[in-house]
Amino acid sequence: MTANPLGTTVEGIVGALFDAGPDRLLMVNPSRATIERFVDAAAAVEGPLPETCLLADDRLLKDVMDDFLVASHTADLVERGALSLRTSDDLSRSSLLVTDDRVVALVEAGDRTAGLATDDEAFVETARAAREAEWDAADEFTLRTPAISRVRETLADEIAPEVEADFAGVLDAMETARGDGRGLDEVTVSLLVAAKNRVLLYDISKWGEDVGVASKATFSRTKTALEDAGLIDTEKVPIEVGRPRLRLKLADDRLQDATPTELADVAQTLLA
Repeated sequence: MTANPLGTTVEGIVGALFDAGPDRLLMVNPSRATIERFVDAAAAVEGPLPETCLLADDRLLKDVMDDFLVASHTADLVERGALSLRTSDDLSRSSLLVTDDRVVALVEAGDRTAGLATDDEAFVETARAAREAEWDAADEFTLRTPAISRVRETLADEIAPEVEADFAGVLDAMETARGDGRGLDEVTVSLLVAAKNRVLLYDISKWGEDVGVASKATFSRTKTALEDAGLIDTEKVPIEVGRPRLRLKLADDRLQDATPTELADVAQTLLA
């Protein structure tokens, strides 16, 4: 049995497997970087994808999916029927990609990943059967993050196209969008672009809760934190019945004409 290099990046390896047109792809025990790069590669494919079954360590997958950018694109793939997620606590073996006719071992060296592939029929059959058994015994992973396509579509329809454009621009300027203090999270980004476009707090928080981004209470807490940091401000807007609602606005008028990248940079600096 011989192993032939299939590529030196996750994107290249996955692309080569996709080009071969398998019906089903098993991904077993991938690293954090492999999951992130696989999602990027798969999300960029506009045509049909093989059914990918991703089996990962439970804690690792939860941590990876704390990143809104990764999780929301993963949710898109799940909704397309191109990806299923399961977890196991017993995955001490090497990272593998398995199709009907090939087994690829992923070997990481720094920021590079080599794919060592074999198409030995007997070995592939044995490896696939073992990995399928692991998949059948694994626990389903529930992804609570909404799909990025649905987030952007509803933001444009229910709030405004300009807000959606700014939201997409800020996300494009960021490497991660996390809820753990290591960057701007999706709620912070939503509120910042809402303030740039002078949207009511009620409207953006209702949208966020309805689409599954976060609860109204989370939006309210984050709004207070952004006010304390000097990023946003509010003004009262009277309504016919009930308490006045709050219109969001940027606290510094100089940020009104800022590009999404500049807005993200300022926010990350002030919130650090």
